[in-house]
Amino acid sequence: MKILFHKYHALGNSFLVVMRSENRITAQRLPDLAQAICDPSSGVGGDGVAFLTASRKAQAKVDIYNADGSWAEKSGNGLRISALHLALHHDAGRKMVMETSTSLDEVRIGKRVDTGYFVSCDLGVPQFQTSAVPVRSEQEFLINSPLNFGPVELPVTCLAVGNPHTVIVVNDFDFEWQELGAEIETADVFPNGTNVEFVRPVNRSKIRVADWERGAGATGSSGTGAAAAVCALVMMGLVNRQCEVVFETGSLTVNWRDDTNVVELTGPVQFVMDGEYDFRS
Repeated sequence: MKILFHKYHALGNSFLVVMRSENRITAQRLPDLAQAICDPSSGVGGDGVAFLTASRKAQAKVDIYNADGSWAEKSGNGLRISALHLALHHDAGRKMVMETSTSLDEVRIGKRVDTGYFVSCDLGVPQFQTSAVPVRSEQEFLINSPLNFGPVELPVTCLAVGNPHTVIVVNDFDFEWQELGAEIETADVFPNGTNVEFVRPVNRSKIRVADWERGAGATGSSGTGAAAAVCALVMMGLVNRQCEVVFETGSLTVNWRDDTNVVELTGPVQFVMDGEYDFRS
């Protein structure tokens, strides 16, 4: 089966956009396709696939599948990439509403730069209740609160930005954060797993983040991860509501707006290639 794909990346976090209208594939086969096409050896390579379908509520509906074939509730970078593809190739305009499994989010296409386009999106209102993340806890909130991971106890902040996140403040990144991130991702306390952000505050308007994504691992950057990191540190009183989030691959800007409590994410998106993948399941 030939699958038409369109590859983009946001600071190295790469997604393959697959239009369901261009490809005849059943929903049951999407996890297998995502895992196969994202394989860097036998596939195209990528951190996930954004499957786009028609929506009665928005410009399109976005379903995100991670590189391991697991489904994700939302992806900030995947959302921005999907909108840019629609703007460039489907006359969607520079402002549109996109449907995800958790919300309707506005996306805005900004100026063109050497590395592509600046794209902003709304990610909704962050949820800190442990039942909403979800995380198994008798406490209503976990904000810089101790949580056990085997023999290790770590102060964590847990929240949902359309998907689950666990934020840990660190002094540096001179430790095996990828190994620890993988362990936390699948800890029993998180029934749906969790994304993990290790965050070092630089000043009140700048932080550095090492991100471990659920179902994809270390991806270079994460849109919802950037949002979760800023919101968590705001709740801890460490940073302002508008903040630069620095990854190894570049910077995203997060603005947790005062007036609506909606989180806005802005950063570059770059087109990589179009192609055709021979999917054999």
